[in-house]
Amino acid sequence: MRLDFFDLQLFINILSTGSLTKGAERSAISLQAASERIKKLEQHFEVSLFTRHATGVKATLAGQTFAEHAQHLLQQQQQLQQAMLPFAHSATSNIILWCNSSAQSEYLPHLLPQYLMENPKLHIELKEAETNDIIQALSTGTAQLGLISGFFDAGQLETQEFAEDPLVLICPSQHPLATAAQLELGELLQHPFVGLMQYHSLQQSIEAQAKRLGCDIHYRLRVPNFAAIAQVVANGVGIAIIPKRAALRLKAQYDFQQIELLGKWANRKLLLAARCFDQLPADYQRFSQFLLNQHDQLIGH
Repeated sequence: MRLDFFDLQLFINILSTGSLTKGAERSAISLQAASERIKKLEQHFEVSLFTRHATGVKATLAGQTFAEHAQHLLQQQQQLQQAMLPFAHSATSNIILWCNSSAQSEYLPHLLPQYLMENPKLHIELKEAETNDIIQALSTGTAQLGLISGFFDAGQLETQEFAEDPLVLICPSQHPLATAAQLELGELLQHPFVGLMQYHSLQQSIEAQAKRLGCDIHYRLRVPNFAAIAQVVANGVGIAIIPKRAALRLKAQYDFQQIELLGKWANRKLLLAARCFDQLPADYQRFSQFLLNQHDQLIGH
């Protein structure tokens, strides 16, 4: 058996999460592939690395010793990579990440600088598209990796949770809804809205929820992005539904009230999607693992 650094990182991910399933997700591979890799490690060293129990896994004494050495080797690998950078060839690697507007404006600008600084030969192109178009591109092989809204059916694609991306209501400070703590969608539909353009998947999902209640949304104005929505709402034109992360960012610039929305449809998630994570090129697999490892960091921002 050839021991590689990916197996060492997989072991650390399983140990830190206390779960084979979560460790596999963090490593951007399937549960079956993770289980097979750990089994091969145990067979190679002729030890049990984990004990399985109802709530997850724990390292055995052998596993604890393995973890110490694995962490040391991974640190040495990073040091070696940094030491070799000055001698690397000039060839660059390119990654195209398809993403919806929420991922592009609210999450990736915070995360990507770190990855690009650590990988100076890498170029990342963000291709903004609607979630349905991203799903189609991934399914046909036009795209290899995408960030999509969990509201839509991803079909046969493999998906893993990237971040929570709940929706909130924003309204003018003097609006009748401004003092509410929480609201259902049905309580909003008698008021005029400010929304994104008709082709936008976020707006389509909100309208779909309204139709389930037997209502249509009345728009006073449609604009192209969240910043324009916040500005128009702050000027008293109407109410709007936007991602919570966008509302928190724009609250410093515009005077509006933010109100929590109730319902599963509003508590959506952003998912990282691919046809098969295990079959992605190596640079895409590393990038996928980086994005999935940022989940805990995103919660605090």
